[in-house]
Amino acid sequence: MVKSKMNKIYSLLGLCQKAGKIVSGEVGCEAAIKNKTAKLLLLAEDASENTKKKFQNSATYYHIPLLELGLKEEIGMALGKESRAILAITEEGFAKSILKKIK
Repeated sequence: MVKSKMNKIYSLLGLCQKAGKIVSGEVGCEAAIKNKTAKLLLLAEDASENTKKKFQNSATYYHIPLLELGLKEEIGMALGKESRAILAITEEGFAKSILKKIK
């Protein structure tokens, strides 16, 4: 993906984090999926195959859009945290904005 597009997405992720509309990590994301608060899942390209399979299956079952983009380290830096393999966006507006920037 084009670097400027990725930078815009990372900026949006930073805003989501400040607004408290992101859940990160496997346990938190699983809970957000099961509670039906996850509006969009973001999976790092360098996540383990098990993590990818698990969240692809969950996204399909619960009808949640899933995007695979960026590296764990980059995603973590965008959030001001350590590396993250999976994120759940819990606010519809942010989720739509990110999906729009991808297309």
